[in-house]
Amino acid sequence: MTSQVSSPAEQADGTVVGEQRKPAGAKDVRRLNRVIIRFAGDSGDGMQLTGDRFTSETASFGNDLSTLPNFPAEIRAPAGTLPGVSSFQLHFADHDILTPGDAPNVLVAMNPAALKANIGDMPRGAEIIVNTDEFTKRAMQKVGYETSPLEDGSLDGYHLHPVPLTTLTVEALKEFDLTRKEAERSKNMFALGLLSWMYHRPTEGTEKFLKSKFAKKPDIAAANIAAYRAGWNFGETTEDFAVSYEVAPAAKAFPPGTYRNISGNLALAYGLIAASRQADLPLFLGSYPITPASDILHELSRHKNFGVRTFQAEDEIAGIGAALGAAFGGSLAVTTTSGPGVALKSETIGLAVSLELPLLVVDIQRGGPSTGLPTKTEQADLLQAMYGRNGEAPVPVVAPRTPADCFDAALEAARIALTYRTPVFLLSDGYLANGSEPWRIPEAGELPDLTVQFAQGPNHTLDDGTKVFWPYKRDPHTLARPWAVPGTPGLEHRIGGIEKQDGTGNISYDPANHDFMVRTRQAKIDGITVPDIEVDDPDGAKTLVLGWGSTYGPITAAVRRLRAAGDAIAQAHLRHLNPFPHNLGDVLKKYDKVVVPEMNLGQLATLVRAKYLVDAESYNQVNGMPFKAEQLATVLKETIDG
Repeated sequence: MTSQVSSPAEQADGTVVGEQRKPAGAKDVRRLNRVIIRFAGDSGDGMQLTGDRFTSETASFGNDLSTLPNFPAEIRAPAGTLPGVSSFQLHFADHDILTPGDAPNVLVAMNPAALKANIGDMPRGAEIIVNTDEFTKRAMQKVGYETSPLEDGSLDGYHLHPVPLTTLTVEALKEFDLTRKEAERSKNMFALGLLSWMYHRPTEGTEKFLKSKFAKKPDIAAANIAAYRAGWNFGETTEDFAVSYEVAPAAKAFPPGTYRNISGNLALAYGLIAASRQADLPLFLGSYPITPASDILHELSRHKNFGVRTFQAEDEIAGIGAALGAAFGGSLAVTTTSGPGVALKSETIGLAVSLELPLLVVDIQRGGPSTGLPTKTEQADLLQAMYGRNGEAPVPVVAPRTPADCFDAALEAARIALTYRTPVFLLSDGYLANGSEPWRIPEAGELPDLTVQFAQGPNHTLDDGTKVFWPYKRDPHTLARPWAVPGTPGLEHRIGGIEKQDGTGNISYDPANHDFMVRTRQAKIDGITVPDIEVDDPDGAKTLVLGWGSTYGPITAAVRRLRAAGDAIAQAHLRHLNPFPHNLGDVLKKYDKVVVPEMNLGQLATLVRAKYLVDAESYNQVNGMPFKAEQLATVLKETIDG
């Protein structure tokens, strides 16, 4: 067998094409260092499933990856319309990557709506695979195409692959006893098979998945597998696809260990379970379903064997009320929600502040206000988490930076809640919740010890020598009050929302006592031990970009681009937003310029300006989508040069 090798080339988007080889009698195989693929179609076309399966096979192959699912808010949006388009973007590479990518190299468009909704993101020279069967006159007119984009020359700048996916799928399944409509449903598997051939993805996992998913309907399983194989074979035999591509495993991107692909919500659920095990406490989730947090409820409900109890309440208020009751009873208590639910839970969060009980409030942020954009991402709940309660009710705030980091953030939030006896906000968002990346499964010995000591007996001696239990007698280091499980003999105590007397916990209307308790609760939060913020500044830069939460990936990718071009820029990213790291003020003062990119209108920038009197420059986006690396790189370059 002989091969032909060409010199490396670079595509318009910067993707490097490495060796091109062609075994005798076979098609060309080109090696790439990264690829960005987007599957798009109606919400009923199975684009999320298709993307998930391609992602799973890519993870098993060993590539680094990052994903961006994007779907309508409606359960079943009108078919063939622009608002009804569902898409799944996957960026995979042979090296460390941080984002789902700015612009796709490949678009699979299942209908005219999918093409029109996504064509604006495609760079010239990209490959576009369209399902020509859906490009009927009526379907095109529905989305504003007066003429067929497949024929009018508007796509001449792209590598267009017109494929009758529906017809080919139905033909491949003619031996099965299926109606045409039933057969057409497998066209996403045909598309998956075609893309799997194009990028040399493994096939065994998907076939095993289909057999398992349709175990009770073996004929449907067989049909989907047949469609999947037909798509693979089509790529292998058709002349329209003359080239396939290889993206090598990212062997150098990962430290040694066992890895799996994981989404943010799944990582967060696993982190909560791990925290309960490390604390030796039962885990209780009191929740009401809300997008994009519901997956955590669904996942935790599967793990009763780990001592997890899930309670789906009738509303948000009942959900957090049950969780706070579980905290009083000695459980690691959690409530999950999104922005609108936080508003409803705010009174009970204030009660938890007053009772000084550990409670995790998980807010998977989404676009607002009100119902807003339920399936789109935003970072607009920071000030609500900080101040969205009556009275002085300080609450620690923790934010993960990547989907996999949601696991560690959950452990950290639990540490703070249990150590300091306080409710804690965990601020994730839709981008992290639904996105995925490789995650190294930690060894049990790597997890922190979160063991809690409950109060066992009296802790105070009165002047007459009587030993009593004071529920608000504090630890001198953490200012945390003792945690007394109801039913423990001699530890009976009063709880409620009226102000407590210091030490005794009795109801108190004394002005001086209220002043003392308010200041003490604030001092407890201010005194929480959090790690210093780390600054990535290899070149002694004068400009610092400061981020929090899910902006980490786009910011880091932008910083890498600038440094590769010879620009000096520093980067720091916050996990702890209340209290801030002790050294944050000193860090900020070292730089001439501080830029804060946020998916809101400048909430962290407002806090930084107020606390540190630093003239932080805010760069904001509230379009329901994450930042693009190139977009941030341009803004940061202007700041450096300005």
